[in-house]
Order: sequence, then structure tokens, then C-alpha cells
Amino acid sequence: MKKNIKKNSVKILKTIDKNNLGSIARVILSSFVLILFFYSLPLIIKFTDEKILNTKEFKNNSKVILAYTLDKENNENSNEIYDENDLLVDIYSLNEKETDTVRLDASTIKQLYEDTNYKLDDIRKNKLVKPIALTLLPTEIKMIENTKKRKELFIQIVLPLILQENNNIKLDRARLFGIINKSNNTDVEKKWLDKKYKQYGIPSRDLSILKIRMDEIPVSLALAQAAKETGWGTSRFAQEGNALFGQWTWSGEGLKPKEAEKDEGHKVMKFNILQASVRAYQRNLNTHSSYRDFRLARAQLRDLDKSLDSIILSEHLDEYAETGNQYVDVLKKIIIQNNLKDFDDAKLLPSSIELESLI
Repeated sequence: MKKNIKKNSVKILKTIDKNNLGSIARVILSSFVLILFFYSLPLIIKFTDEKILNTKEFKNNSKVILAYTLDKENNENSNEIYDENDLLVDIYSLNEKETDTVRLDASTIKQLYEDTNYKLDDIRKNKLVKPIALTLLPTEIKMIENTKKRKELFIQIVLPLILQENNNIKLDRARLFGIINKSNNTDVEKKWLDKKYKQYGIPSRDLSILKIRMDEIPVSLALAQAAKETGWGTSRFAQEGNALFGQWTWSGEGLKPKEAEKDEGHKVMKFNILQASVRAYQRNLNTHSSYRDFRLARAQLRDLDKSLDSIILSEHLDEYAETGNQYVDVLKKIIIQNNLKDFDDAKLLPSSIELESLI
């Protein structure tokens, strides 16, 4: 394109010379042609680029956990991108920790909760949660006809897992702020920071981005999403793959949706234990470019010294599902109708030898 424009410019100048126009006229016309060339070139290039961009197809892959990619343009990163192992190494290790877990039936779990006096009504009042971490959902949960009892059992199972992962983030966040407030850091602290930069996908090593990403997910929001994605623990993905949040994979181990083609499309990520699913979900919201607005809204609430409001933050999860804003509306209804905000300020009690012996 540039060559053609230059050729046309030369032709015009030759014509001018043949007609024996004066030197002043030649200079004026030459200047005009050059100005026109340099003025038009950026417009032509911009038009060409826009045409190319508009022909590309973009796919919503915001649920991707494995085969993980971070968006270069929309993310808060530099051009370097960490691979999947850097981002999810702690999730892999947790997932591989317990592969021979025993699935308790619903009646055994209920008896366990009775023996430990673990009741949701008490938690709503005193905000204290027993640290009973089950590894698998009971198969019988989908056979509980009483909707209220089924929901209560599901919340009892998932609540301690969410609180545990939030506690892990709280501890990391406290350590991060301790490091930031020091003028000099030890080698151990520097190595820890390097690990967290990789874990949260921040090759730029920007502390301000790490502060935004390393933060909790409101308990009520996590409970609502788990309920929505699993049908309160009854879905095939939850039962067979411990997938509480419907995260996708193209390369990792997973379960194929029944309506999907045999060798095409995504799978729903499969986990060995429920805890790994919760951690992967939190890492997804805290790193993926689709949830950048979610993280910024959460940071603004922090700056204003306000609590992390699940209703406000849910408005920024329209890209989590293909239904968009309709998905957000469903999350809000689940939170409000089931009074899930009662659990936002709940605390996980320390574990004990007596309690662990019952599990």
C-alpha cells in the first residue's frame, strides 16, 4: 500500500516537470502531495487494523482453569505470562493429597453433625463454625426430598471449606502487608513474594496488583455460586467430579457435558476432593481477566473500609456464565432468599483431636 502511494506521488511530479511548470509551483504541489501522503497513511492503517480485528471470533472462556491463559491486553500484566503450573501448583498438590478418600453417606454425615453440635441456626447467631472438612459430597443428597433440609446439608458441607480457603488468603494477606510496611525484606520474604507473584499471575511483580488479587471471596457469594452450579449438590459434575463451581478445562481431567460432542469442546474440571475445587474457584476469580472489574470493585470496598458485599460484587460476575446478567440475578436471589449473608462474618473454629477422631 505504501509503495503504490509513493509511485503515484512520483508520477504526479513527473507530469508537473513535463508541463514545465515553475519551480515554485513544483515545490507547492510536491509539498501538498507529501502532506496528503503522511496524513492519509495513519487513517488507512487504522481502517485496515479495525477490519482485521472485526473478523476475529472471540470466545468466552472465563471458566477456564486448566489450559489457563491470562489475557495480555485486558489483564494487569506485562507481556510475559506464567504457565499453568506456576498459577495452580498448590491446587495440583492439594488435589493429589487425598486420592483414596471415603464417601460418607448422608445419614452418617447428619449423625456426625449432631454429635459435634454443628447447626446452621447456631452459626447464624454466634458466627462460629465447626472445622468439619468433608472430602466428598454424599450421593444421597439428591434423594432428600425436603428442599430446606437438602439446602442445609449442602451449606453445612461447603461452608467450612470456603472459610478455610478464606483463612489461607487472610494469613497471606497479613504477611503481605507486613512485608510492605518494612523498609528491608529478608531473603525468605523475597522468596515468598516471588512464589505469590507466580501464584497470582503477576510477572510484572507489581505489589499494588498483588494486594488487589490476594483477597477473600465473600462467603455468601461463594455459597450462592456453588449452589447454582451444582443444584445444591445434586449435579453429576458435583457427584462424580467434586466440581462445585463448574470450572472448565480443555486439556485436564474432567467430565464431558452430556450434550457436548464426543471429541470436541470443553470438559468440566474434575477434582479428587472438594477443597481443591474451592481453591481453584477462588484462584479463578482472583486472577482471570474476566473478573478484573470484580477485583477492582472489591478493592474499592476495602479502600472505603466497607465489608465485602456479595450483592454488589455479584454484579461483576456476568461473564461467569453464558446467561450474563440473568446469572447475576439468580445469584442475588439465592443469597437473599436463603439468608446467606448471615455467614459472611462467620469464623472457623480451630480444629481439635477430638473432632478429627469423629470424621
